[in-house]
Amino acid sequence: MQEPSSNELGLDPANESPFKGKTGLRRVWNALTYSLAGLKAAYLCEDAFRQEVILAALLIPAAFLLPVPWLGRGLMIASVLLVLIVELLNSAIEAVVDRVSLENHRLAKRAKDIGSAAVLVSLILVMAVWGCVLMEIA
Repeated sequence: MQEPSSNELGLDPANESPFKGKTGLRRVWNALTYSLAGLKAAYLCEDAFRQEVILAALLIPAAFLLPVPWLGRGLMIASVLLVLIVELLNSAIEAVVDRVSLENHRLAKRAKDIGSAAVLVSLILVMAVWGCVLMEIA
């Protein structure tokens, strides 16, 4: 049996998106500007992201000031950054769901609830990591 071609699978990169044609440094530059625009939008439009940025601004310097091993410090900082990553993804999911429709729908609610649950799990991870590392130095 012969494998299907990329065109048969709908995987034609040339026709996928007008934004996909950039390569090299131009693509990297565009990706950077899109990423910075995303961070700005999240900070300006999402209360939860702003709160978590404040949390990160407090916890990351604290991790450097505490007398913990470098591995523990790295885990502490990574767990805080993970909260920001998950919140960005959650905010993106919410924006797409709202773009599709503002009416109440069980699937829209499920998508938003699952995104919110992911943020909660990442916050629990911060507490667990920080608790474990701090218990080691106590």
